[in-house]
Amino acid sequence: MKIGILSYKPFKKQATEEERKLKHAAEALSHKAQIFRAERCQLVYDGRGERVFYNQKRFPQIDVLIPRASIINNVDIRLSLVKQFQLMGIPVVNDYMAIARAKNKLRTMQILHSMGIPTPRTVVIDNFAGLDMAIDKVGGAPVILKDPFGTYGNGVVIAESKRGARSMLDAMWKGNVRSIMVQEYIGESEGRDTRVFVVGGEVVASMERCAQAEEFRSNVELGGEARAVTVSDKYAQIAIASANALNLDVAGVDIIETKNGPAVLEVNGNPGFKTLEKVTEIDVATSIIKLAERIVVAEI
Repeated sequence: MKIGILSYKPFKKQATEEERKLKHAAEALSHKAQIFRAERCQLVYDGRGERVFYNQKRFPQIDVLIPRASIINNVDIRLSLVKQFQLMGIPVVNDYMAIARAKNKLRTMQILHSMGIPTPRTVVIDNFAGLDMAIDKVGGAPVILKDPFGTYGNGVVIAESKRGARSMLDAMWKGNVRSIMVQEYIGESEGRDTRVFVVGGEVVASMERCAQAEEFRSNVELGGEARAVTVSDKYAQIAIASANALNLDVAGVDIIETKNGPAVLEVNGNPGFKTLEKVTEIDVATSIIKLAERIVVAEI
């Protein structure tokens, strides 16, 4: 097969380690693979059908596309490129709509909640008028404040009091964030959560992440530590159900333990797996490539 790996990293920066791992995994399975840069693509509409050009030339023929949509701003516009490939009949591993759903934490929350998948108590507000009610509804301070489009732990803060929440919201709204998710703080988790990596409806690897001292966010990018774990059947079922609810072929599902049982914090449609492979010694990249193979066969 000819496999395209679509990188959203700026062209002047190197491809990510995950993107290179995917390329090497594909080649190890005797496929041809190439990393393409999104910013070098042009969408063409000239009455001759949907087309994509690359460096001002017709995009090379590929059998399947694996988007690595590391997008924070202008998500819907920039994801239009993925949709263009779908319109051209090229199978993609995580399609446009699935990625868009996962990028929006509010939309993710709506879908999971409607499907009966457990999540922390959350209230969404657009102004200060609803702040006191929101904090009371989620169990009182401290509370977590989230930008629906934050990533890697950015746009997520903890407010120890209603007064502190008001001050933090003032700063967030001045930064052009509008809707804010006010979420209950799960103190019993002690800064720990579990990242469950789902590929093609199966759990392939998982790790527990623990926040560093004086930090509540467990993201490894923020200094959190990680260790390999084998998740329970309940965790696996919740992770798979979450990925399926968003129609994600590949997903990183973050689960936190509460006094009422496990709850989903976030579903990542562009999950990194560098740390996961390191701590678990599981070849996640090859699992993704094998899924791409199955998707192509299913399309034939």
